[in-house]
Amino acid sequence: MTIKPLADRVVIKAVEAEETTKSGIILTGSAKEKPQVCEVLAVGPGGLVDGKEVEMTVKVGDKVLIAKYAGTEVKVDGEECTIVRQGDILAVVE
Repeated sequence: MTIKPLADRVVIKAVEAEETTKSGIILTGSAKEKPQVCEVLAVGPGGLVDGKEVEMTVKVGDKVLIAKYAGTEVKVDGEECTIVRQGDILAVVE
């Protein structure tokens, strides 16, 4: 199954977080923060959203930084993904 986002929405997947700190301490699952760096899996077409023309500036494969509690989490073929509006994307990571 594939997801095709509508309007200004973007499907992203979290990039795995580091499991050890810089000092070498191994973190347990509950101690890890929700990753904010994600990879773009699919991008909607943009267009007219809430009466304004929206041009999509991200593309599939981009690494992006998102707001901590942004989006709606969904499970597709056993993989956890998040659907966010392009406005919830804070920056493209290069």
